[in-house]
This record gives sequence, C-alpha cells and structure tokens, in this order.
Amino acid sequence: MNKIFLMRHGQDEDNLAGILNGRRDSPLTELGRQQAKIAAEKLKGNKIDIIYTSPLKRAYETARIVAGVLGVDEVILDQHLIERDFGILTGKPFADIKKYSKKNLGTYFLEVEGAETFSDLLERGKKALAEIQERHKDKNILIVCHGDIGKMIRAAYHNLDWETSLKTLYFHNTQVLELSEKKDVIE
Repeated sequence: MNKIFLMRHGQDEDNLAGILNGRRDSPLTELGRQQAKIAAEKLKGNKIDIIYTSPLKRAYETARIVAGVLGVDEVILDQHLIERDFGILTGKPFADIKKYSKKNLGTYFLEVEGAETFSDLLERGKKALAEIQERHKDKNILIVCHGDIGKMIRAAYHNLDWETSLKTLYFHNTQVLELSEKKDVIE
C-alpha cells in the first residue's frame, strides 16, 4: 500500500503581487524557494520514492527543490496536476474577484466565463489520483500541485463532493497533506 503526500507549490511572483494566477506561469520568489526547502526538511522522516508535479514553473521548481533535499531521482510532469483555468479572472487582483465569489464558499467563484467548473476539476483530480495510485502501488508519492486541484485530489481521496471540499481547510503554500483516513496535515 502506498502513501500519497500532497503539497502546494511555494510562493510565486503572482502570489506575492496578490494576483490570481491560475495557469499563468510565474516562477517562485526567494521566499517560495525557502518555503520549499523548509517543507522538504519536514518530509525527511517519510520515504518519498517519486514526485509528481504540475508542469507550471512554480510547482516544478518546488518539486525540484524538494527532490534535491530528499534525494529523490524521479520527478514526473503530469498535465492533470495543472491549476484550474480561471477564465476571464486569470491575472486579476484578488480584490477584483470577491464580487464573483459565492458567499458561503469564501473566495471561490463558480461560474465565470471561460473558467473550468469544479465538477470538471474534481473529475480531473480523481483521474490523476487513480492513475498515480495504479502505476505505483507500493511507492510513496509526493504530488506537488496548486490550491484548487490539490483540494480536488484530496476530495477524490476522501470521496467528497466538490462543494464539501471547498469548505475544508485552505491549502497554503508548501503545506503538506498526507492523504490518510486518520490525518491530513503534516505540521
């Protein structure tokens, strides 16, 4: 039986600027690189065999830093792990997005022109998780991804619907979750 760890990328330039990046491809900030190193140190007590990552720079760079600290040779790019397409809100300041948000879901918006739906995102999360688990039944895997797709992978693991998942804990930069029935957060 494998263990699955889920990590959100470190702070990138858009995070620092307060911009909703989605699929924009900005690199990590110096703080983001430090966050990745600190998260890797916290993971040292867990044997990680393989790292899967979104191909976006912020996730890939985070994965490479973690791989270097942990001595993991295999880092696999996976398109399924790319962040949600935020449609017309991509690249907008967070302050502009609040008017599109559903009140009981915090800053999440549901229906915006060109945005990927959460039901589609959940299906993508289910597919990614199933494929990774099938390929590596006896390996411990770290998945480095983004906030929204990370929540949907977590939802897939716990068999939650997307709306319930959005009401769960916020997924901070370089926060690591161990997907398990007993615990989800590594402090």
